[in-house]
Amino acid sequence: MRTVLVVDDEPQLLRALQINLQAEGYRVLTALDGLSALNHAKTSAPDVIVLDLGLPDINGVDVIARIRRTSITPIIVLSARHGSVDKVRALDAGADDYVTKPFGLDELLARLRVAGRRLAPDVGAHGPTVDVGDFEVDLANRKVLRNGAAVRLTPREWAILELLVRNPGKLITQQQMLAKVWGPGYADETHYLRVYMGQLRRKLESDPARPKHLLTEAGMGYRFEP
Repeated sequence: MRTVLVVDDEPQLLRALQINLQAEGYRVLTALDGLSALNHAKTSAPDVIVLDLGLPDINGVDVIARIRRTSITPIIVLSARHGSVDKVRALDAGADDYVTKPFGLDELLARLRVAGRRLAPDVGAHGPTVDVGDFEVDLANRKVLRNGAAVRLTPREWAILELLVRNPGKLITQQQMLAKVWGPGYADETHYLRVYMGQLRRKLESDPARPKHLLTEAGMGYRFEP
C-alpha cells in the first residue's frame, strides 16, 4: 500500500481527498501547513506528496526546496495558481508534476499512478547497475559514481539520466523527454533540456565538450551510448 501525504490549508478539501484516496487503496497522511508537511516528509517517508503552494506559514515552493535537500519523493503540486511563473518556480524547485484547481479526481489519480510507476522497480534493458567506464549508474538505488566518488544530481538531472540509461542507444525526442520529466504542457521548453544536459555532461563526462555517452541528436533529441 502506497502512502500519500496531502498538504493543503483547506480542511474540507483535505478531508475529501483523504476519504477518496483511502477508497482507492492509498494510506493517506494530511498536513494543514508547511511545517507539518516537512515533519511528515522527514519522519513518515511517504511514497508521494500532494502539495498546495498557498500554505499559511511557509511558501509551497520553499517547502518543495527543503524536501528536495534530503528526499527524491515525487511531489505533485495541487494549486489554484495557474500562471506559468508559478509552475516554473515549483517545477524548478523540484516538483514532479503540477495540477491546477479545480481538478477532477480521475486526473489526480492518474498523476498518482504515474508517480507510482516512477517508484516501481524497473531495470530496463540493463541490470540494476550500468557501468560505462567514465561513470556508473545504480538504477536500483538511484546513485551515480564517477571514479568511485558519489555524484550529487538534482531530482531533474536524475530523471533525465535515468530515462536515457533505461533506453540505451535509443533516440529520446525532446518532446518525449520534456513530457516525461517536466510533465504535459512543456513540449516547447527545449531550452530546459540544453541547460540540464550541459549540467549532466559537466558532472559525468570526462570531456563535456566532446561527450561519449550523453549525446545530442541535433534538432531531434538525445541518446545514451553505453
